[in-house]
Amino acid sequence: MDHTDITLKTAALRALRGRCPCCGEGKLMRSYLKQVDQCSVCGEQFGQIRADDAAPWLTIIVVGHIFLPLAFMLNWDWMPTWAAMVSMSALFAAISLAILPRAKMLFLAILWQTRAPGYKPVELA
Repeated sequence: MDHTDITLKTAALRALRGRCPCCGEGKLMRSYLKQVDQCSVCGEQFGQIRADDAAPWLTIIVVGHIFLPLAFMLNWDWMPTWAAMVSMSALFAAISLAILPRAKMLFLAILWQTRAPGYKPVELA
């Protein structure tokens, strides 16, 4: 299947589920932030795609601009200040750790589908 047969939306949704943006079956990540070199089902190459800096950027944008204002709207007067600060820090760390791999998978799918400059196809002899 060619990458042009798959829409960007389909590739992104497949990647957010942790699946190959090409076939939707194989795993996209082999560990927390390490992508597979190639899909185990369709054989599509992902090892050459570099999305290393984009994922932390998106994570900071989402956590800092969406979840942080929610923290200011919550009423934490029922607990000591130090406990509220520790709780919010733990919550934001957990949210960041949950979003980071999904952000990387999203950018991998975008780079794969659009063949953007971060995508370097493997030359076969």
